Amino acid sequence: MNNTNVPNTAAPLVTLTDAAVEKVKSMMGKEGKEGYALRFGVVTGGCAGLSYEMKFQKTPYDNDIAFEHKGLKVIVNQESTDFVRGIEIDYVDTLRDSGFKYRNPNAKSSCGCGTSFS
Repeated sequence: MNNTNVPNTAAPLVTLTDAAVEKVKSMMGKEGKEGYALRFGVVTGGCAGLSYEMKFQKTPYDNDIAFEHKGLKVIVNQESTDFVRGIEIDYVDTLRDSGFKYRNPNAKSSCGCGTSFS
């Protein structure tokens, strides 16, 4: 994958912290999905209107934006770009909380679970 499909903008489309990249790669290994890409985007639903969606996918579709970030292949569908541009995905694992956390500069509000926004 290369960066040729990524629009030329000042802010990266999606960034992941080192912890998030490590967790995604670990999950890929456990699921036998080495060499796959992380497909990230938004879908309608959730308590705030839109929810983040992550899954593993072998190859991008024709209209997807595909790029590599910290050695991880990432795919974002065109329809999600306005909602996720500049987002940072982190992974935390503490006594109080564990899971992926999203810092989205485009979100006007988010729900308590942190996976739904508007």
